Parts: sequence; structure tokens; C-alpha cells
Amino acid sequence: MTTSKDNRIIQPYLFFNGSCEEAVFFYQKALGAEVEMMMRFKDSPEPPPPGMVPPGFEDKIMHCSFHIGATTLMASDGCSADKASFEGFSLSLSVPNEAEADRVFAALSDGGQVRMPLGKTSWSPRFGMVQDKFGVGWMVSVLPTNA
Repeated sequence: MTTSKDNRIIQPYLFFNGSCEEAVFFYQKALGAEVEMMMRFKDSPEPPPPGMVPPGFEDKIMHCSFHIGATTLMASDGCSADKASFEGFSLSLSVPNEAEADRVFAALSDGGQVRMPLGKTSWSPRFGMVQDKFGVGWMVSVLPTNA
């Protein structure tokens, strides 16, 4: 049973397997992401057990928290140097107008792959899907106005 006292929240936690810092800087430029905190493996007060992270990951991101609008996302390089796989989900980004949809869609498409071009749909004046250069799926939409 859910009540008004329920304070649970779901926050995406993305594992970039070695490209976390690059991804976060990309989201800063493309979406205006604001980094709340970023900690490298070498700076952890409790270093990971030997063999847990690949050699050379000392300068990689152990944990990062950043905001895009009112949403907090978390990210890490994780414990693998294998190519990151972001399958089975997309992040849905709602923007206030068509110009902003065009801007963020173009930014997210840079180096990525358009899955569905931006266009008018029955639920939005502008909607499109793109996979960014890190493999993260995005659904960009303009919320309809109730005029």
C-alpha cells in the first residue's frame, strides 16, 4: 500500500565501463547536467578489494551523481572495461517546447544513432528516439500544452 508518507524514489544508475567521465561531460554540454559529486576509485575512503576493478581504473569514476532538471542520475565506470550495454530501457526526457526538443535531440544524436526522427505524434507536438554515442537510449518529447 502506498501512502503520502512513502518517500521511495527510483533513480537511474548508469555503468559506463570506463567512459563515465566523458559521458557526464557530454551530458553537461548536451543537456545542462549539473554534477553534484564525483569520486574516483583512488579517492575512495574504502578502496575496492584487490582484483575487483581492472588495472588502470584508479582514475576512473567510482561514483557520480548529477542532475538533469529535477531528476538525479547516478553513474560509474563500474568494475568492467567491457563495452557498456544499455539494453531494454530508455531515458525519457520531457522538454517545454519544440525548439528545446530540436536542440537536445541534435546534441544527443551527435555521434549517436537516431532511432526515430523527431516529429509530431498523437501524444506530443514533437517526439523522437535516439541512442547517444555511449549507447544510452533517449526518448525526447515536448509535453502537450492544455491551451
